[in-house]
Amino acid sequence: MENLHLNILLLMGIAIFGGTLGARLFKRIRFPQVVGYIVIGLIFGESCFSLIDQAVIDKMSPFNFLALGIIGFMIGGELKIGLFRKFGKQFLIILFAEGLGAFLAVTLLVFISCLGLNTLGLIALDWRASLGLALLLGAISSATAPAATVDVLWEARAGGPLTKTVMALVAMDDGLALLLYGLCASFSVTLFGNGDSSLLRSLAVPLFEMGGSILLGTAFGLLLNYMIRRLREHDNALTFTIGAVFLVIGCARLLELDPILSSMSLGMTLVNLAPRRSTSAFGLVEKFAPPIYVLFFVLVGARMKLAHMELWVMVLAVVYVAGRTAGKIYGSRWGAGFAGASESVRKYLGICLFSQAGVAIGLSILASQQFTGELASVGQTIVIVVTASTFLVQLLGPPCVKMAVHKAGEANVNITIEDLIATYTVADVMDKNVVTIDEYAPLVKVLDTFSENDYLCYPVINRSGEFVGIITFQEIKNTLTRNELQLLLVAHDLMEPLKDNAVVTDQLQDTLERMASIPIDYLPVFDSPGSRKLAGFIDRTRVMHAVTAEILRRSRKAEGFA
Repeated sequence: MENLHLNILLLMGIAIFGGTLGARLFKRIRFPQVVGYIVIGLIFGESCFSLIDQAVIDKMSPFNFLALGIIGFMIGGELKIGLFRKFGKQFLIILFAEGLGAFLAVTLLVFISCLGLNTLGLIALDWRASLGLALLLGAISSATAPAATVDVLWEARAGGPLTKTVMALVAMDDGLALLLYGLCASFSVTLFGNGDSSLLRSLAVPLFEMGGSILLGTAFGLLLNYMIRRLREHDNALTFTIGAVFLVIGCARLLELDPILSSMSLGMTLVNLAPRRSTSAFGLVEKFAPPIYVLFFVLVGARMKLAHMELWVMVLAVVYVAGRTAGKIYGSRWGAGFAGASESVRKYLGICLFSQAGVAIGLSILASQQFTGELASVGQTIVIVVTASTFLVQLLGPPCVKMAVHKAGEANVNITIEDLIATYTVADVMDKNVVTIDEYAPLVKVLDTFSENDYLCYPVINRSGEFVGIITFQEIKNTLTRNELQLLLVAHDLMEPLKDNAVVTDQLQDTLERMASIPIDYLPVFDSPGSRKLAGFIDRTRVMHAVTAEILRRSRKAEGFA
């Protein structure tokens, strides 16, 4: 038994380490990290080296639910009541438009394809079985996988109307898929002539699952808010938050509810009850989660099997993906236009909804369990087609999301001051129009320079235009209060020697850290190492004001104000 545990731990380490390396490689070629995780999983899985087989995947399934729960929790943290008050009606219109668009397109195309394949003798399904299969695949196609989509949005630091809409829709798509599946499963069984399930019961089951999931998450959200309100240490906040996520996922599994929807309700309740106090809780979970995400997506890749796919499966998988893609794109475009959404939402929302995994695969497995005996071929066909198409959309979906948020101008919007500073060089923030003082300028001229400009520090240059020192307001003040030979002084007598300098290509983060360690608030900037020619000047206070203003501008854009 110990060896088995050791093997699983070893494989977890290989998966996390290898997945992270794969993500870095794919990031270098401008692909989202999640694609790297999935491809590494594909290499480790049965499609290639078989390091991770189905038995290991089954034993590690709790990590899948944990990852989905954390993703649901973080999505809930983005869904504030103010957002739904402002855009709730718009979200619902778009949800039904893109979900029903995919449902109708897939149903129609799969039904026609099944009839054609039956005529060619590639499959043995009559029109009733073909219609039932098409309806079930259509219902499943409305679901969108939140994990890969949200991971790309976080990686891109995206924020804005498009990002908010995507976050809301991937959280609600699962509910719509459950409702459509319940209706279509009931109709399909009746269509085959051996159904005993009423329409009311078919609706009641998914409605119970959705309502129960929301109530479960809300209840634990109230409890977690109560606990966090009385905590002082960050470590305890993380422990209680992760513990609440575990409890919600475990209870959801026990009660056969949706773990994503339950966790999302937990996060949504917490962020709306305690918008300020919950910020640290979400931040702590975000730092805790990356290894779990890596393991989750590596397992997604390992689960995919590319060998032994028959021609008719490939045909149906391509038809399914084509119909779902067209339905999502044109449905979301029509819905966004009808709801009066912003141009970025109308143009790019559809291509953000390609990813599909957890709920779709779960519903396909449910179909295989529901349709047995003479109908077993329908259930098995659904599993095979959904699994095959999942491979395609999981690889195509993340790059499409990345492209969409960049084209919409919403990438690198939802960032912190530290994130922004890390992207800047000194040249990006330095004052290039530097007011300088000649080293032999008399005191009167120096005072005129201070009175005519609003800086508290000025660089001093010699006759060759080279930097030789700095005059600060404090030095002027000290001189005027204690020096009896004021009128005889020149700038050279007042200046301080150079303590440090920066070059235009230096990273701003490193430069600010050096300034803090000396400490100094002002720094001359040269074109190259060893040069004494001024290219610019850095004032720490002005830099921080500029960075803060840029963060505010991006934050307003992320909230849809600009």
